[in-house]
Amino acid sequence: MILLPESDEDLLRECEIDTFRASGPGGQHVNKTESAVRLKHLPSGIVITSRQERSQHQNKALCLRKLRAKVAQLNHRSAKRVLTRVPRSAKKRTLEAKARRARIKQLRSKPATDE
Repeated sequence: MILLPESDEDLLRECEIDTFRASGPGGQHVNKTESAVRLKHLPSGIVITSRQERSQHQNKALCLRKLRAKVAQLNHRSAKRVLTRVPRSAKKRTLEAKARRARIKQLRSKPATDE
């Protein structure tokens, strides 16, 4: 179970922040500025990268949202499956079908020779 602080400032103190130049569309602005952000949450080791916005601050906010979503996904525990009891009538039907099948198979065998 990974617990995150409520405020973004406290969460940023737990993280290591790297900025780098984003590749891809965006033209000269993207190629000249270090607007892409890589956020590493040190307690859990989760690494999140965002480079879709032109602003470093927007990318940092996006990283924080992605980090919270990733932690929520990792913390999710599905409910345990509750086994249901097989009804008596279903058990009876199964046993009758098996007995019927056994009788059919018995008829396939060669008759015993009496000496």
